[in-house]
Amino acid sequence: MQALAPEIRIVKDSEELTRAAAGELVRCAKESVGRQGRFTVALAGGNTPVSLYEMLATQPTFRTLLPWGKSHFFWGDERHVPPDHADNHYRKAQAAMFSRVDVPAENIHRVPAEHPSADAAATEYEAELRRFFATAPGKLPRFDLALLGMGPDGHIAALFPGSAALAEHDRLAVATHDYQQNTDWITLTLPVLNNSSTVVFLASGVQKAETLREVLRRVERPPKNVERIPAELVRPVNGRLLWIVDQGAAGLLKSAR
Repeated sequence: MQALAPEIRIVKDSEELTRAAAGELVRCAKESVGRQGRFTVALAGGNTPVSLYEMLATQPTFRTLLPWGKSHFFWGDERHVPPDHADNHYRKAQAAMFSRVDVPAENIHRVPAEHPSADAAATEYEAELRRFFATAPGKLPRFDLALLGMGPDGHIAALFPGSAALAEHDRLAVATHDYQQNTDWITLTLPVLNNSSTVVFLASGVQKAETLREVLRRVERPPKNVERIPAELVRPVNGRLLWIVDQGAAGLLKSAR
């Protein structure tokens, strides 16, 4: 099945972006629980998602509507640091959201990033994905929602420009390295992200504007014989792709003018 064209939703500022993302997450959760009895989401790291997690846990409009007990939380990527480290994505989500709501411990499926080996941590995370989704070898899990940010260089999750992991077709999760910051990561692979029912990209700030314009241009007209930007490779083959961007990030798009 051919990928659908991405939807672009432009909002005023980062606060409206957070509110729009919260509304989309709640809508997807309620729809998924109504259809299949549970909701599965791959969370993102970064500052914008942390604001989203705080809003979901503290604002009654969202807190009371999200079916917490039937929602299962995973991560699209994680730094190779222990769960009590300040840069750990699970730790940030725990402080911003999980500590404030009633979520069963077994519904939180964090990456075992405390493992001394990032490769081994990725293998353990993949095993948890296969266990939960009951996927046989060669099959892919299907998240109801994958939440993604985009770096100024176009990286998504921990899939960086030029990384060999961008060509991975068999693994569900792999270890990667960010040479700019000299940090190790564990990340979901593109086949897993592209098998999601819905992928929501969040992009905020003028520092993302040039990359966003180029990514959307390439999605519409894929170039030949050039290095691919990771964000342009996110194309759910049987699902929905939604970009929620603020005016700063959308400043170079024709529709934002």
